[in-house]
Amino acid sequence: MPTRIVLVRHAQSVPPRFGEDDNDTRPLAPAGLEAADELVTRLVPYEPVAVLSSPQWRAVQTVRPTADALGLPVITWPELREWEPGLLPTPDWEALYSRSWADPTWVYGAGESLDTLTRRAGEALARIGIEYPDATVLVGSHGTFVSRALIAVGRHADFDSWRAMPMPAICEVTV
Repeated sequence: MPTRIVLVRHAQSVPPRFGEDDNDTRPLAPAGLEAADELVTRLVPYEPVAVLSSPQWRAVQTVRPTADALGLPVITWPELREWEPGLLPTPDWEALYSRSWADPTWVYGAGESLDTLTRRAGEALARIGIEYPDATVLVGSHGTFVSRALIAVGRHADFDSWRAMPMPAICEVTV
């Protein structure tokens, strides 16, 4: 039996501040906290043996209520963090993201290309499969990470599907 990975895009977070580095401590907005609580009834039936998360607070907050309901800790893995594009949040961020999706090899400054993120996501999924064989694992992460993880396992994702992905979102993959 393959490992089933339930990828959860974090719920609605407090928006980043324009012109400032997005940081790991940015929390969920009040509506996001409520949505995280509501996810419990949808996620508990998967019966995960582990709950992993990006170390970024908004991802942890999204899966913590489910982990608590299951009596499991939230284990953070740095490789589950969001894409690090090298861009500061700006009013024109969407145009720059669109450029990255059009050319996944494109890198802004010291950032990470989408191709690099796809490799990182694929390696993270493979590690989960090795460490949790024949089990179900819940993974809290981010929209771009989830989209690129889907690509890493041969599923379709593009700029439009990334933009349309709800917060929170649940996607299943097997490795």
